[in-house]
Amino acid sequence: MDKLHLDPETFVDQFNKLDQIYAAIDQAYTDVASQYGFHCSGCEDNCCLTRFYHHTFLEYFYLLKGYRGLERPQQIEIREKAEKVCSALREADSNTDGAPIRLMCPLNFDGLCCLYHHRPMICRMHGLPHELRRPDGRIIQGPGCAYLEQHHGKNTTVSFDRTSFYQNMVRLEKELRLMIQADTQIKMTVAEMILAF
Repeated sequence: MDKLHLDPETFVDQFNKLDQIYAAIDQAYTDVASQYGFHCSGCEDNCCLTRFYHHTFLEYFYLLKGYRGLERPQQIEIREKAEKVCSALREADSNTDGAPIRLMCPLNFDGLCCLYHHRPMICRMHGLPHELRRPDGRIIQGPGCAYLEQHHGKNTTVSFDRTSFYQNMVRLEKELRLMIQADTQIKMTVAEMILAF
C-alpha cells in the first residue's frame, strides 16, 4: 500500500494533536488505576504477548516516526524480531486447531517497550476494566487484565471510559485520511507495521 511509505514528518500537526489525546488517555488511565492501587510492572499475562490489531494510519505513522529515531542496529534487531513474529503468526493461522498463539511484541526489550512514547492507543488502555458508549446508547463493557482481576476480582466498580478517546482518535484519523486521500482501511499488528516500514 503506497500510502504507508509517506514521510511521517508530513504529519507534525496531527502528531501534536495525537500527543494531546495520548496525554489525556495516560492521565485518565492513571486516575482509574490509582483507585485500584494498580501499577503494571509486567506479569505472566503480559499484554505485549497479545495480538493487538491497529486500525489507524495515524498510529502507523507515529510509530514509524519513533522507529526512525532509533539507532540503526536496534532498527535491524526489531525488524528481525518482527519477521519471526509474523512468520510464526502465519504458521499458527494456517494451523486448523485454532489454538491461540502468544508472541512477544518485537518492540519489547527486557520487559520494556523501546518505543514506549510512540506506542499505539490500545497498548495505553489495556489492563483496566473499561467501557465504551456507542452512538446508539449501548454501553460495551470489558474486564481488566488477569493480574487486576486476580487482585481485585471480577466485581470491579470503577471503569476506564474509553469513549471520548476513541471519538477524538476517529476525528483525527479522518483528518489524516483526507489529507493523504486514503480510501482503504488498515488492520496491522505492530510486527506487520515494522515490516511495512
